[in-house]
Formats: sequence, structure tokens, C-alpha cells
Amino acid sequence: MTARNGAAYLDRLRTHSPELWVGAEKITDVAGHKATSGAAAEIARLYDLQFKTDSMLFSPENDGRKAGVQFLMPRTAEDLELRRFMHKEWADSSLGMMGRSTDFVSAMLVAWNANAEFFGDGADRVRAYYEYVRDNDLFLSHALADPPVDRSKPPSQQPDPYTYLGVKRETSDGIVVSGAKMLATAAPYSDEILVWPFSLRKYGAEEKPYAIAFAIPTDAPGVRLICREPFGGGNGFDHPLSSRFDEMDAVVVFDDVLVPWERVFINQDYERVNNIWAINSNAFTGVQTSVRLLAKLQFVAGIAKRATEIVKTDQFPQVRDALGEITTYIELTRAAVLAAEAGAHRNDEGILFPDVRPLYAIRNSGNRWYPRVREILQQILAGGLLYQPADVSAFDSPIAADVARFYRGPDTNSLDRIAIYKIAADLAVSAFGGRHELYERFYAGDPLFLRINTQFNQYDWTEPLGLIDGLLATSTREVGVLPGGTGEGAAA
Repeated sequence: MTARNGAAYLDRLRTHSPELWVGAEKITDVAGHKATSGAAAEIARLYDLQFKTDSMLFSPENDGRKAGVQFLMPRTAEDLELRRFMHKEWADSSLGMMGRSTDFVSAMLVAWNANAEFFGDGADRVRAYYEYVRDNDLFLSHALADPPVDRSKPPSQQPDPYTYLGVKRETSDGIVVSGAKMLATAAPYSDEILVWPFSLRKYGAEEKPYAIAFAIPTDAPGVRLICREPFGGGNGFDHPLSSRFDEMDAVVVFDDVLVPWERVFINQDYERVNNIWAINSNAFTGVQTSVRLLAKLQFVAGIAKRATEIVKTDQFPQVRDALGEITTYIELTRAAVLAAEAGAHRNDEGILFPDVRPLYAIRNSGNRWYPRVREILQQILAGGLLYQPADVSAFDSPIAADVARFYRGPDTNSLDRIAIYKIAADLAVSAFGGRHELYERFYAGDPLFLRINTQFNQYDWTEPLGLIDGLLATSTREVGVLPGGTGEGAAA
């Protein structure tokens, strides 16, 4: 058992690179290819960060061997605080730009391990897998959604029976699956993928072959990743964010893939799949995503403040109002995370689960807040976002004097001013920035149904309705009306 550093992560990625397709090109070295090496290096840096402070590691067996705090099963308020600190360290280091860093799916796995009995015959497999991932400090991605071929029909009625991922047969060694899942963010950089179906549609008996949950190495035979267009590959000055943090999204194709029995957690049990969210994994992933959003909003606020300071627009009231709007979102997010810790409750195993109510509120707000703060950047920086020279070569060219003269600020040289606005443009107007807006809108699912499910269907209406009932009781007593429409105040 030992936590990994960055070098160990990259070594394993080089020897276990998945079958990765970008267009017609097959990438065999994720750590070294221009399109993917930037994010791989950033993930390695996150692994190194574990060793720079004692609060990022713990000893599960109290024997001196260390594991990452991302795998800590919290039993005390201090444990929850330690987990929050770990999330914030990694989120700050990646500026909130890596939504599926290793602490996301590990948070989900912590919840699965804490509620392993839910998985029935798969309970011991879940516990063993948690320990395996923890002890080897693996980086997990996950693949949940089905390809949007025909959204109007269930898996069994798609154009062919293995459009959606399903079981083709069982063997003595495991289950053989075929089909596809999307959209596995960071899958090219991960060691393994956690797979199960995420659908608003409840599965019935006819969907039995698709009701599965398992884990598989990304380089397993028959697994291939088909990626979207990369945004990485540029230089760090002209593309300061996309060159480092393009964590990549991929469709995962399973072509007669054998999943060993020890990695099968749910096998064709549609009722269990329908209720998988009942184990409250959102409690831990909700903290991670909220903390990451906090870091991301702080970063956007910082770049907006610095960019407006450079050109002296930060003194304008409309700009100050817009910046104040961003800081409002920051503090609401921070408060929700602290409230989730304060309202934590124990399960039967003594594990502390954060209160999901404030976390759901942020999840249902952040998908609206982030597009808004990106819009604020566009509004307050306006044409300044398109004002920069095409690339860094302009500083060493016949137009260098023009760049020095016309791209400076009152108190800022042209190099520093352009560097700040290149960052802002990467957020506000680039393809990378557009992908991040789409990600924040939809990473947790359809915002409409997410809000209906968590803020209406699952909401505890006792207190709001209690206020109404209390007022009605008072008002009816004042007019002497009793239940049934008769009473002292009734007309004779």
C-alpha cells in the first residue's frame, strides 16, 4: 500500500496506455503525445502534491503505510474537514479546470464501500475493489450515459441490441459485454473505468442485460476510446489553460470485452441498478464538485479583477457590480460545503455522510452560475478578449515595437497585459472555454430533471408546509371556523 507520486503515475500510463483514437490517428502514448501530454503532466503534478503536505495522506492500517486522503472513510468531523482540504488543494492547483480529477470517482467509490451491502452478492467485490484502488492509488474515470442514438426508446429497442452497453453472455471467467458508453471525461488518463447505466428511465425486465455495474482497466482487450477534437497541444503563453487542463472526453467502445467476475458488482439486476443512487454517493462527489466549483469561481473572479485593473475599468460601477455578483456565488458555494459538513449524519457502519441538501442546491445553481460568470467576462472585457496578437512570436518580430506601444496598460507592460488577457480569452471565447461551459451545464445530468428530482421530488417539504399550516390554523381560529365549515363564527 502506497500513494503514488507523479513519476509513478506517468510510468504506469506509458505502459498501460489505452487504445485511443483522435480522428483517424491511433495514439499509443498518452503521456507523450502532443494532444494529451499537457493534461497528463498536470495529473502527475496533482499526484506529487500529495507529498507536499502531511494532510494529503493517511495510514489506513496505522502501520506507517500511506494512502491518499481521497480514500479516507470519514468517521469524525475532522475527517470530513481533511477531505475538504484535500479537494481544495487539488482544485486550486488545477484552477478548478479539471472536473474529473482523481478525487472525483474515488469519492464515489468511498460511498460504494460505505454501503457495500447494497450490492448484494457483489458486496465483497466492491469492498475488495475499493481496497485495491486505494492501495494502488489508481486514477478512475467513469462512463455512465448511453450514446444518444434514439433517446425516445429504451436500450432494448435501439437499432441493434448492443448499441447500448449490455451483456452478451456469461462465462466461467466473467461476463462478456458489448456496446458503448459516453462521455468518459479524463478516460485517456485513467487507469480504470467504473461503468454503470445512468438514465432517467427506470429499467424493466426487458432491460436486464443492460443493468450492470463493473470496473475495467482502460487498456483491457476490446476497449477503445474515441475522443472529441483535442484542445490541448498549444504553447503555454497563447493557450495558458487549454495547453494544461484539457482533460479530454471520450466515447468508450466495448467490443466483446471480458469483465472478470471479481470486477462485476451488479449483474443484470435492473431493480438494483434503478436504485443505485440510494446509496447516497452524491454526498461525497457533491463535496468534491462544490469545492472544485468554488476554486473555479475564485479563479474567474481573480482573472476578471486583474484584467479590469489593468485597463482601469474596475472603477466603473457596472464592472464592480458584475465582480460582486461573482463573489456572491463564491461565498454561497463555500457556505454550502460547510453546511454539508455541519449537517453530516452517520450510516449503519459509522461513516459520516455530508448533508446532500446544500450540495444539491449548489449542483442545481452552479450549472447556471458558471455560464453567467463566463458571460460576465465577455461583457466586462468585451473587445479586449480579441485584442491580443495571434501568438507569442509577435514579441520577436518586425511589429514588436507596435506590440510594446499599443498593447500595454497605464501601469502594465505589454507582455504582462497580454498574458492576463490570453488567460481570460481562453476562458471566455475559446473552444476550451466553450467546452467548460457545456460541462458545467450538464456534467450532473439534464438541469431540468436534476432540479425536479432533487429540489422537488426528494425535497423535505415539512418546514415550508408547516409554516402554511400554522398560519391557516391561526387564521381559522380567529374567525371561529372549525373543520367541516361550521363553528362559532358560522352564520345562524
